[in-house]
This record gives sequence, structure tokens and C-alpha cells, in this order.
Amino acid sequence: MDANNNGINDSTELRARGNWNEIKGQAKQKWGNLTDDDLHYEEGKQDEWFGRLQHKTGETIDDIKNWFQRTF
Repeated sequence: MDANNNGINDSTELRARGNWNEIKGQAKQKWGNLTDDDLHYEEGKQDEWFGRLQHKTGETIDDIKNWFQRTF
């Protein structure tokens, strides 16, 4: 289910919230140029957040979302 229509399964989002420091570490390993500021997420601003990650990583937003879903 995707209650907030952001393209990420709600169960994946809930797991991510509980393990955010681990997720940030793995994202930094995958994309070495990401900073804590890049990975700072504010509720309700997921479009801006994914756009920032897309700009910094050169990946598509779909690829980034897929990585998060596969990883967590």
C-alpha cells in the first residue's frame, strides 16, 4: 500500500524510518558524494528530497526509489 502516493510501499517507509542511520550509511557508501544534509528528509517534502538525490547521484528518481525498496 502507498497511502501518501510517493511511489514507495508504506511498509518499506516504516522500516526505513526505524533504521534511518543505517540507511544513510548505506546510501553514502553507494553514492559517495552524498552528505548528511543531502539525506536530511522532511515530512511532506519527498519530491524535493528525491530531486536533490537525483541531482547529486545522477540516478533517476525511479532508480533511487527502487534502491531504497530493494535495500530496505
